[in-house]
Amino acid sequence: MPALICGSLAFDTITNFPGRFAQQILPDQVHILNVSFLVPTLRREFGGCAGNIAYNLHLLGGAPVVMAALGTDGAEYLARLQSWGADTTLVRQVQEIYTAQAMIITDQDNNQITAFHPGAMQHAHETRVPVDRSDLNIGIIAPDGRDAMLSHAQQMHDAGIPFIFDPGQGLPMFNPDELRHFVALARWIAVNDYEARMLCDRLGTDLADLSRAPGIEGVVVTRGAEGSEVWMAGHLTQCPPVVATAIADPTGCGDAFRAALLYGLERGWTLQRCAAIGNRLGACKIACHGPQNHRPSSAELLQ
Repeated sequence: MPALICGSLAFDTITNFPGRFAQQILPDQVHILNVSFLVPTLRREFGGCAGNIAYNLHLLGGAPVVMAALGTDGAEYLARLQSWGADTTLVRQVQEIYTAQAMIITDQDNNQITAFHPGAMQHAHETRVPVDRSDLNIGIIAPDGRDAMLSHAQQMHDAGIPFIFDPGQGLPMFNPDELRHFVALARWIAVNDYEARMLCDRLGTDLADLSRAPGIEGVVVTRGAEGSEVWMAGHLTQCPPVVATAIADPTGCGDAFRAALLYGLERGWTLQRCAAIGNRLGACKIACHGPQNHRPSSAELLQ
């Protein structure tokens, strides 16, 4: 069955800094911060959370339905989505504005600094979640325009589509009451370890209690090279990491993991099994530059 993916479509400009940010940024001087990073390598990639999740869901053999916005420069991206067999009927094309752009600097420890121009993403809320698609029985609210995330979460809930709440780097846009509302509407929550701390701080709770919230069936926390955690009804299960064959680029690893959640949950698999596949897919992704260039087989991932 298809999975509805609400999130951003963007072009990523990815650069690598052959040093450590910590050696360039003086903590006691951040009030007069003025730094420049020499980045010898630069690549332009297809990205955005919705596009990355859709790509990885396609690799697994799933059926992504992408709900996002592209700008005047988005024709190539639209054709790319369609080449995977993705359903793009809910992709809005906005004229006289660029597709969202992310400028990413990665240091030698895989820490990242990102500047993001939302572009057409600011119009994503103008597309509504369809109420006549009985084939959609799972979805995800991934980072997108603020209005889009708020409205699409409510619309998905009203349409009876259970969804994963994935606030990602958009989490700081929302106040505690808005975050509580997302939690009240969602069926699952997916965050990385940093986002988990921020979300819990803003809600005045911890992961155990968050996983006990009414309607929440599980909270999944990705921890990079340490694997992932699954919290269900206050109980923690550790999902061990998968050792990558190489460490090339972390961009898009979290999106790869979320695609595995969508694929498995739609099939009724346990969160632990979904997380194990997510760890495997993330390890494949990090060994390859760019968020949509790894090409493992579904048999390899689902073994």
